[in-house]
Amino acid sequence: MANSQIGLLGTKVGMTQLFTEDGTVLPVTVVQAGPCRVLQTKTADAADGYNALQLGYGEQKASRVSKAFIAHAAKTGESVPRHVSEIRVDADTAASTAPGTLLDASMFEVGTFVDVTADSKGKGFAGVMKRYNFAGFERSHGVHEYFRHGGSIGTRLTPGHVMKGKKMPGRMGGKQVTVQNLRIAKVELERGLVYVQGGVPGPNGGIVKIRKAVKKG
Repeated sequence: MANSQIGLLGTKVGMTQLFTEDGTVLPVTVVQAGPCRVLQTKTADAADGYNALQLGYGEQKASRVSKAFIAHAAKTGESVPRHVSEIRVDADTAASTAPGTLLDASMFEVGTFVDVTADSKGKGFAGVMKRYNFAGFERSHGVHEYFRHGGSIGTRLTPGHVMKGKKMPGRMGGKQVTVQNLRIAKVELERGLVYVQGGVPGPNGGIVKIRKAVKKG
């Protein structure tokens, strides 16, 4: 399990910096990775149709969840996880990982690359200048109440409607974002901390998913 790098759920602690031997400063994001309990193993050979591990992270009161979920969690442990998510794996990993297995930060190694998924910070309703970095209108004489507008959205007779995907004001942030190919700069096994070089989406205290990079082995 040490080199399989299946993936983990964790909590974003915050950002800091590390110094290399030559004095280079590395901006890193500290993630409390796991421990996660495997609640269920899904395989392509069974009725599931795909290979994945269902992971549980954190704890919560049993009175806050349904009896069905309590019975589901009781098959692999006594506590009720607060967060549940699936990690896609290959067939060999799914077959060799038994429900109830505890996964921690020991599966990550310094120098490897990971993909991090989290919900970005919600910005509320935003205009086109904040949302899409529009330049705005010129602030010369004769311009009134048009400085931060997005400009024309129509196309006259053909095709006669607003095109799909047109950049307009709307809700900004609060969506699932994946940052790929982030390098692991440091791992503290005693504290369960993983230092990921670069920025990770979401606020401090948010739930993140770290898994092996799909574009870099």
